[in-house]
Amino acid sequence: MKTAFHYDVHLPPGRLEGQRYPVIFTLHGKGSNERNLFGLVEPLTDAFIVIGIRGNRLLGNGFQYYDLKSLGNPIREQFDQAMAELTAFIRYATETYPVDPKRRYVLGFSQGAILAMSLALTMGDELKGIVALNGYVPGFVKTEYPLRSVANVSAFISHGEFDGVFPVAIGRENADYFGGLTERLTFKTYPADHGVTPENQRDFAAWLRADAERTTTTEGADVR
Repeated sequence: MKTAFHYDVHLPPGRLEGQRYPVIFTLHGKGSNERNLFGLVEPLTDAFIVIGIRGNRLLGNGFQYYDLKSLGNPIREQFDQAMAELTAFIRYATETYPVDPKRRYVLGFSQGAILAMSLALTMGDELKGIVALNGYVPGFVKTEYPLRSVANVSAFISHGEFDGVFPVAIGRENADYFGGLTERLTFKTYPADHGVTPENQRDFAAWLRADAERTTTTEGADVR
């Protein structure tokens, strides 16, 4: 199957034949590429498949998933296309690699965070969880997209307290919105601009590992 995206895949080095693994799909920010976020999740590659997805629209020397009419105002047709193509890619990768479909995570920064949160709202419990770093949810996603329940979706949302691109108030709006939809929300702010601090990276990495392990434990429990 031909995919809409160029991507970078890392499989756990000690993987066992026939075993399926949790996966982290990473979505980069504007002007970057599929390798940009790998350093943030590299400590998890012993236990997770990591798939970096490159935006398929050129932007300078990098890439993006969609363009903007203005800051915070995506070109709707491009955004809709990106959402459809990313949903199809996640399903394709699940069939192609030894992915546990019950432990699929999407991690995004900036434009990638916007898409990660939007994918959670449209895919629902097809995703196990998301990590959204310094993004927002477009208004038209909330009001015009067909949304699914995220009650069983885990969400780690963080924001820089001094973010000069998306003010921290937007991060708090994200937390209020998702907090009304799922009890599985972790929201944190960090003393940073539009970026990811080492503390932020450690926090979401520990959160991802614990959430994936909790899923395995719960599924293995005797619930009769």
